[in-house]
Amino acid sequence: MKEILQADSGQLKRLFVASRLPDSLFPLRELASNLWWSWHREAMDLFSSLLPDSWEQSGNNPLVILDQLDSEKTAALASDQDFLSRLSRIHREFRQYMERPALADSPTVVYFSMEYGLHISVRLYSGGLGVLAGDYLKEASDQGARLQAVGLLYRYGYFQQQISLQGDQISEYPPQEYTKMPMEPVRDYRGDWVKISVNLPGRAVWAKIWRLRVGRTDLYLLDADIAENASADRTLTHKLYGGDSEHRLKQEILLGIGGIRAMEAIGIFGDVYHCNEGHAAFMTLERIRMGREKGLSYAEAREQVRATSLFTTHTPVPAGHDYFGEDLLYTYFQDYIPNLGISWREFMALGRAHREEPAERFCMSHLAIRQCAAVNGVSRLHGEVSRAMFQDLYPGYSEKEVPIGHVTNGVHYPTWIASECHTLFREYLGDHFMEDLSDNSRWAGVRQIPDQRLRETRLVLKQRLLDAVKKQLREDLTRRGEKPAAIFETLNAIQPRALVLGFARRFATYKRAQLLFSNRTRLAEIVQQASRPVLFLFAGKAHPADQPGQQLIRDIIQASRTPELQGKVIFLEGYSMELAKLLVQGVDIWLNTPTRPMEASGTSGMKAALNGVVNFSVLDGWWAEAHRPDAGWALPLTNTYPDQALQDELDAETLYNLLEMEILPAYFAGRPEGLSDTWLKYVRQTIAEIGPAFTTKRMMDDYYRQYYHPLAAQGRLLANADYLTSLSAWKTRVADSWGEIRATRKHIMDTDNQALPLGERLEVGLELYRNGLTPEDVGIEFLLFKRLGEHQLELKQTQVLELVHSEGEHSLFQGNVLPPQPGVFEYGFRLYARHPRIAGGRCFETVKWL
Repeated sequence: MKEILQADSGQLKRLFVASRLPDSLFPLRELASNLWWSWHREAMDLFSSLLPDSWEQSGNNPLVILDQLDSEKTAALASDQDFLSRLSRIHREFRQYMERPALADSPTVVYFSMEYGLHISVRLYSGGLGVLAGDYLKEASDQGARLQAVGLLYRYGYFQQQISLQGDQISEYPPQEYTKMPMEPVRDYRGDWVKISVNLPGRAVWAKIWRLRVGRTDLYLLDADIAENASADRTLTHKLYGGDSEHRLKQEILLGIGGIRAMEAIGIFGDVYHCNEGHAAFMTLERIRMGREKGLSYAEAREQVRATSLFTTHTPVPAGHDYFGEDLLYTYFQDYIPNLGISWREFMALGRAHREEPAERFCMSHLAIRQCAAVNGVSRLHGEVSRAMFQDLYPGYSEKEVPIGHVTNGVHYPTWIASECHTLFREYLGDHFMEDLSDNSRWAGVRQIPDQRLRETRLVLKQRLLDAVKKQLREDLTRRGEKPAAIFETLNAIQPRALVLGFARRFATYKRAQLLFSNRTRLAEIVQQASRPVLFLFAGKAHPADQPGQQLIRDIIQASRTPELQGKVIFLEGYSMELAKLLVQGVDIWLNTPTRPMEASGTSGMKAALNGVVNFSVLDGWWAEAHRPDAGWALPLTNTYPDQALQDELDAETLYNLLEMEILPAYFAGRPEGLSDTWLKYVRQTIAEIGPAFTTKRMMDDYYRQYYHPLAAQGRLLANADYLTSLSAWKTRVADSWGEIRATRKHIMDTDNQALPLGERLEVGLELYRNGLTPEDVGIEFLLFKRLGEHQLELKQTQVLELVHSEGEHSLFQGNVLPPQPGVFEYGFRLYARHPRIAGGRCFETVKWL
């Protein structure tokens, strides 16, 4: 029994006792101190071979393993020439990787995210957003991108999950040992630990800066759990997504404002600043404040910041974005906002969809959109959803015209690919396919892989998964106190020839984990066919405050105990990146059933596709653009019923029908043990046609092409003081003149009493009083709409009118329009401010209907 000393933690200090390795083994420490090893197979195998029995228990953490090496083991390794040769080769490959040149002509990007999913030994993530950010940093390293990342260092991270005998989720927060994480203090030229501070009401909160190495990419983490801070402030970096709204606000102040100050303290100044989700949007304010300190006006500083900032939104529903009340914001920002040179009213307007609505709460995503020149969703469909959701921020423009683009997410191939798959691909595709993973033509060799080799690979991965499932189930069910007979019945019911479907993700209600259980009788009939066995594997966490999500977990666990579903439906607790790897590599079908259109992207199905796992999903998120009939199955894109309960029922019955009538017959076609030749055609098409398009290689290429390079170019323009001053002065001049600009005459046929014959062009013109602006400052558009309802118009056509004559303060604009079809249309003239050096030539903030 351990003796517990009751003491005030404030009276205790930390002592780190470091292990020592002989010189011949020192490369082990260098390799373990950089997460490069986590996506390098041979390096991972090298570390796991040191203490095989302890590898899994260590959290697959080489730093933990090195500290467990006793003198006898160390001496044995130091004299093992085969091991030393292997270590030397891997270390040499690591050094060559680290010394590769950076991308030529690549802008420096500073990337902000609240979470990063890099490896299970570094608990800085909760789910998809973090894992996506982690994959992105790894890809940046592989490509040699000049990208630096900023985040918070969480002492306890996100919770670890256990399940009680009753099916209740138990949240545990074991502390992270920072000495067991591949990071180091950032020190200044004197050797002192670099610290920054942010001001909170009545005090300063300090944070130390750590550097965590992700290959060639550095992730800088802020740590407020230090002696300089009061106890309450030290908790700011204790838990990810813990605490109330005020706690979240303080964390976002530290991330956004503190993150910019950290970069300045280190001496990193980006060409582009990328805000991954709205949590870090305060970074734009701090950059403006820094510009003001350099003598810029607010308008000039904002122009410079906005032109070089990108906001990526990941949340397709308004409720998923962060909102704060005005009173709370005033408490924390009343002394900060005057430094920007704007009024409190102007500040609040930045975070409101309707700027002058005092009852509206401040939204971080609205702030990010207003302060960033570029905004994108994370799939094509999510871009469409985001344009609709944020349309109110662009008054005068239709949903289709809202300037929000998309970059569909991708996954980091080396992290998620099974070693068996990679070996097979190298054999039939050649090493050249790794040079550009997103190039489909490089994957043509997949079609040359013999069926038997493909089948054997899939069987190996499936068996590895089922072995791990049985091992974990035995341990978890025993710990929960399940009856031994029930444990054996469950384990014995797991058949290796079963069609295995995986469903693993955050347990939020919109993910509809319950959909499969809508008709228990029908489900039981499907899974109890002896000739066509089926196994459903569920995994995932519900946020500790999400009671409906936790109820879904309880319901699934209770269902899995019923006689008809025992051993056919299994919930795996403790969802982690390592469990995710086993699932996306080993199941036969990746199942995804979100409520439309609430899946922004999703990346688990992409990881599965690379490994030859076939997707079966609602046509939402990434699957809406990836699905093809010869490489997976889909539930329709649009809802049939406005009543969600009826839609759920329809989707469930469609799921059962597809499973019973198409998927199971394809899997077992002429082959009782499954993985038929018919099934392998789906596998082959999934790998060759879907996988390559959804890698982080393609994703990062898209970000550079669509956003980083254009934003960096705009930033270079605005670095010219004369140009910045002239652009700011132009916007001020436009704003001052805009209210009095008016149409003095419109030229158009009498549309009330005449019809335009189909095929004839409509001649239109408008005479404009410019109120001091030049003819080049303004543009006129003629727009045709089709009315869909009392408050809904569909834009059918836009025609820019040409400037044909100007005299004094008056200009004439003319054009002609060919309506696309017969029918009744509504039309209008739209005035907008234009400038040749603004992206797209249009100032979306200044628009008027005439």
